[in-house]
Parts: sequence; C-alpha cells; structure tokens
Amino acid sequence: MVSLDPRTPVLVGVGVAQRPPDGSSAATPFALMAEAALAAGADCGRRRVLDRIDTVAVTVGNWEHPDPGRELAARLGLPEVHSIRVDVGVPQQTPISEALRRVRDGRADVVLVAGGEALASRRAAERAGSEPPQDEWLSVSERPDEHWRPDDTHGELMCAAEVTAGMWAPVEQYACIEVARAAALGWDRQRHLADIGGLWSGFDAVATTNPAADFAAGRSPEDLITPGPDNRLLAWPYTKWLVTQWTVDQAAALVVCSAGTARDLGVPADRWVFPRVALESSHAVSLTRRGDLHRWPAMGVLGETASAHLGLPLDQVDHVECYSCFPVAVRVQQAELGLDQRRVPTLTGGMTFAGGPFNNATYQSAAVLVDRLRSEPGSLGLSTTVSGLLTKPGLVVWSASPGPRELVADLADRAAAATRTVESVADADGAGVVATATVTHSGPDPERAFVVADLADGRRWIGTTVEPDLIGAVQDGEVVGRRVRITGGTCRS
Repeated sequence: MVSLDPRTPVLVGVGVAQRPPDGSSAATPFALMAEAALAAGADCGRRRVLDRIDTVAVTVGNWEHPDPGRELAARLGLPEVHSIRVDVGVPQQTPISEALRRVRDGRADVVLVAGGEALASRRAAERAGSEPPQDEWLSVSERPDEHWRPDDTHGELMCAAEVTAGMWAPVEQYACIEVARAAALGWDRQRHLADIGGLWSGFDAVATTNPAADFAAGRSPEDLITPGPDNRLLAWPYTKWLVTQWTVDQAAALVVCSAGTARDLGVPADRWVFPRVALESSHAVSLTRRGDLHRWPAMGVLGETASAHLGLPLDQVDHVECYSCFPVAVRVQQAELGLDQRRVPTLTGGMTFAGGPFNNATYQSAAVLVDRLRSEPGSLGLSTTVSGLLTKPGLVVWSASPGPRELVADLADRAAAATRTVESVADADGAGVVATATVTHSGPDPERAFVVADLADGRRWIGTTVEPDLIGAVQDGEVVGRRVRITGGTCRS
C-alpha cells in the first residue's frame, strides 16, 4: 500500500439502508439515502471521511428533486459540494466510472455515489388511503452543478416503431428477448420453462442466505413458472415471481477517494477495495432494431476487454453479481461474458428476491460483494449493470488487493461496430416471418400478443394481434418462424 500512487482511486465505504417491504415502518428516499451514507462513513472506519466529501452524485428514481446531490449533502451537514444529478437512462455504472476518473485525475478527492427508493412506503400509504410520507427539503437549490441525461446522440432506448406499437413496458420487451433466445437454442416450451424456473429458483435459494433479502422464500422452479393468485402471468412466459420486485424501501451509498486521502485520514487498509476494470458502453440500439434479438454484442465487447486487461477469463472471477431484472437478462449476460450457465451468478439473491430498487440496485448489491472481497483479499468480484432493454451495458471488477492500473473506459464505438442493426417499422402490408412475440394478460386471460416479424425487404415489423391461433402459438412455444399476414399495425395467420 505504501508504494501506491496517491491518486489511485479506492472504494473505502459502502452502506445500505432499508425498511421491511410490508410498509410497517414508513420511509422516504432521502432519509434512506442519508442513513446509507452514514453507514458508508462508518464502514470506512473513519467517520471524518464523510466530512471530506467534495462531490455527490445521486441517481434519480421514482421521485423528483431538482438537485438531489445537494439535498443529500445538506442532510449530511456538508456545506459545499459539487452536485451531480443522474437521470434515469444513464447507466448506474456511469457515476462509479466517473468517480474513479475524477479521483485519478485530481478533479475530485472524495466522491459519494448514492441512490434510493421508498416505493413500498408510498404504495402502503396509497392502499391505506393516506398520504405517502414526504421528504422535507433541507436544500433550496434548484440547479445541480451537473445534470446527466441520456445522450440521444449515442442512439435510443426505444425506437419510434416500438412506441407506436405500444410495446414500451420492460416486461414485454424482455419477454420477447426470452422467446427469441429459446427459439435460437431450439428449445420447446417445456425445456424453456425448465431453464427459467431452475435459474430463478437458484437465485431464491441464495436469497434465503441473505438476511437483507426482502422476498426470499425458497420457491421451487414449479412455484415460479406456474401462474396463480399470488403469481399472476404478466407477459408470457413471465409471471410476477420471474421479474424484478421494485416495491421496496432500499438505499445504498458508496464512498470513493484517493489512496493518499485514505492514508491521510487513517482509513484502515483492510477497508480499501480497488477497481481493476470499470467499463460501459453509451451506445444505444433499441430492441427491435438489433439484428440478433437474443444477443447483446455490446456486453460481449465489455467482457472481452475486461478479460484481456485482467489476464483471465471472467468465468474465473471468484464472485459474480449479474444484474438480474429478468431471467433472460442474466442468461444473455452469461453467454456474452463467457460465464458458466450452471453457476448461479448472485451473492444477494437478485432483484426478484433481494429486491430491485428502480435505479440503484447495482449499489445495493455492492455492499455484499465488498464484504466478500474484504474477507478474501486475493479474490476478484464482478458486478454488471443493465440499462434500458439490454441497451447500455456496464461492468466493474473489484479486489481488496491492488493490481495494475485500473482500466476505466466507455467502449461505445466498439459496441456500435459489433452490433448488427435493421430498420424497424410499425406499419407494413404483406407477409412476414415471426422473429419473436409475447402475450400480455389482463387477469388470467390473454389480452393481446405483441409480434415482431422480419419482412422480405430486410426491415423488421412490430405490431399486435388478438387472433387466438397466434396467441396460442406464442404460449405453446411454437410461434417463432411462423408466417403471418401483416396489415398496418396488426397481423394474422
């Protein structure tokens, strides 16, 4: 540690805060974030680290504040900070990567990255017919020093054809990726459901070992894939317990500083965690415009780069936490990163069973990963981030032992070069071949099917149908490859 460059960025503190999801103890986002930040300070082993924070980045979630970084700073008693508001659509990896860059370059010395949600408290109040708990603002600032928004110059999270067709809910788009993947692997309905149920049952089993998991229950694969009163079908094949659970009261905070500052403040060396790789891609291609619906080449680019820098395959990384909003997100990441699909890639239980706060789930899982790394100083830990609909990937590899200089990069150009694209339309006339589809439900009954079909001229069409034969084919796992007759925004067999 003595020979380290004093500008080396190190993660010195991670803190979390949460309330039971039953609403029995009400919370607000900023109260939880402040609690998590104080816990991160305690985790450093030196509370005064918080007093040296000069930059605060906060990810905005299911709540609104014009300058959340300065609001959080006010709750911590910090008089002057550089505040960064991070909007939805900016990957959760981005504030971490930028914190590492700024500390390394001397543009910041101690950075706090935080996010939090109190959706469980809000929903509980709504059910009770009462007013949800509200934060009382301590800061009057209405303009952050920096406001990060999704950058349209790098592409779009959702194309116009998807919006026109009405397929904008994440569960519908991920279900379409799920169906496309099963077809690419040649799986029938039974094999497909067995894979989903087995993977997610493994996540639930891990959650039962995590005291902080909100929804662990040790469910069997059959429990998870079978629709019922407590497991309604959302978009085939996804039921309630196959998707992220974001009605939680959870917050997390991370403190990154320079090695020189950590040394000066007396932060014990056994609290230091070093970034080895921090990668992302800001290039965005919406789902139906991606040539291969079941793949994510951008994540593959990140994986290859990380592996080359580390000098080993990512499957040899000791601890893995894959972003787990939906089962297919995990499976696609495993395939692109070269991870063994027999391995359950979570330490927490994932976003369905540990809980998936809307815009800070990556930070929530960091606490468990950091604890594991500190207890095994020579080990490596990988954490991934999914932004959008398998749109903008991110990953970071940490270790409690220093290594070569960290690699921090946005690989947008390489991701763009690796991703084949097609034109997507919501209006066409003529024949098409189904590339993927899902069925949405209203209660126990099917409502409609979203259908994505390849046209003879190379374009891709997206629309809907209520034809019983096509809806049945989707749920039987036999729809991909079928020819359909398209008229405007709908289709039939």
